[in-house]
Amino acid sequence: MPGEDLGPSEGIEAGHGVLVVGDRIISTKQGKMRRKGNTVSVSPLHTRYMPRPGDLVIGHIEGCTNNIWFVDIGAPFNSILPMSLGPAKVEFGGTRKILDIGDSILCRVQEVEETHQSVVTMKGMGLRKIRSGALDELDPHLLGKLIGKGGAFLRETKMQTDCRIVVADNGRLWIDGDLDNILKVRERINSISSEAKKIGVDA
Repeated sequence: MPGEDLGPSEGIEAGHGVLVVGDRIISTKQGKMRRKGNTVSVSPLHTRYMPRPGDLVIGHIEGCTNNIWFVDIGAPFNSILPMSLGPAKVEFGGTRKILDIGDSILCRVQEVEETHQSVVTMKGMGLRKIRSGALDELDPHLLGKLIGKGGAFLRETKMQTDCRIVVADNGRLWIDGDLDNILKVRERINSISSEAKKIGVDA
């Protein structure tokens, strides 16, 4: 927990997620303490997604104006989808006819401002409104576990379940297939999350 005393600092080097206060090591984040040699760190169990240009993300439409949609991409601030970057030609004032509040979309981060506010686009191959399948979520720092070395774990999961699985950079997943196989994929995702909570995972 943040502020937790992790022990004396003598002979210890502070890694990420900890500070030396006086002669003690103090945690600055919630997570799992890890020690490697003389270095003590705290690896987070939960992280917020920070958008980067080019990221593939799954977003949820949270609001709109006459020419803009506001999209939740799991970042500290909602992203903006301008009408000009939407999935189809739309007349001014007709945004809700194309994408309504509650709709989910596959899009890309086009630009990120210094304040971490971002603009997304649906202009590009494969970018679309999500109309089928199911959505799930995994902490962004656990995506490597799901994908596996060289993509092996993800390929194996796709082959065994015959599901289409799109892994977005913001930790959201689109799983499309029959219901039984979608549930199998979700079981694998839940097992990764459960394992991380037990042993901690490096960010």
